[in-house]
Amino acid sequence: MTGKKTAALMMSLAMIFSSGFGSMSFALDDTLCGYGQGREVNDENCPVGALMFNEQFYKYGAYAVTDGDKIVLTFDQGYENGFTAPILDTLREKNVKAVFFLTGDYAKRNPELVKRMISEGHIIGNHGMAHASLPKLSDEGIKEEIMSLHEYVKQEYGYEMKYFRPPCGEYSEKALAAVHDCGYTTLVWSFAYCDWNVDDQPEENESLDRVSSAAHSGAIYLLHSVSETNCHILPRVIDNIRAAGFEFGLPEV
Repeated sequence: MTGKKTAALMMSLAMIFSSGFGSMSFALDDTLCGYGQGREVNDENCPVGALMFNEQFYKYGAYAVTDGDKIVLTFDQGYENGFTAPILDTLREKNVKAVFFLTGDYAKRNPELVKRMISEGHIIGNHGMAHASLPKLSDEGIKEEIMSLHEYVKQEYGYEMKYFRPPCGEYSEKALAAVHDCGYTTLVWSFAYCDWNVDDQPEENESLDRVSSAAHSGAIYLLHSVSETNCHILPRVIDNIRAAGFEFGLPEV
């Protein structure tokens, strides 16, 4: 290579790195993906899709299954529908701790419930200030979506969050890396079902069987606190899962 070509190449590389791409983030895939654990399970009843997600994205601190053997109950808190308090009553009665993923609107509108979650030993997680799909945001937009809620909760509640759940389950490799850069661990799930539609709640006995039978070591359950069905079946779900030989705990990742 001639001296002129070498100089030109070095200048081009210098321009690339001075443009803010020195972190190599330009190489990360920004394709929007919708997470789902799938129906196929292994011999231990763990969804294969959840294990594949872990294998692919653990390097960005993103998990669909925890490293422990306990069941992690998580609730997404987009808005309040009157069932969070009785859910908290059940968790207290059954001595179970859970993770509650808050949106900015929820954190601002429901201070007493948020304070109760914290005081009773539950984890508060970050579900995005505006519940925005991260892959649709710029790098700065992702940081703002996460850290504006982080700072609000820290200031208003004296609590520093460390777990993030992607709104709508939408992610990309680039977005997961950005979440990790914000100091967060991403938790998706290894069990979820259609419990979120308040106008079409699932039948209770069928839901009880479905939720109870999904238990496996390291499971992360996604439930919605707006669900009347979840509120009613939760005591029996906890009893059934314990009777199957499992216990509940907080994330071990």
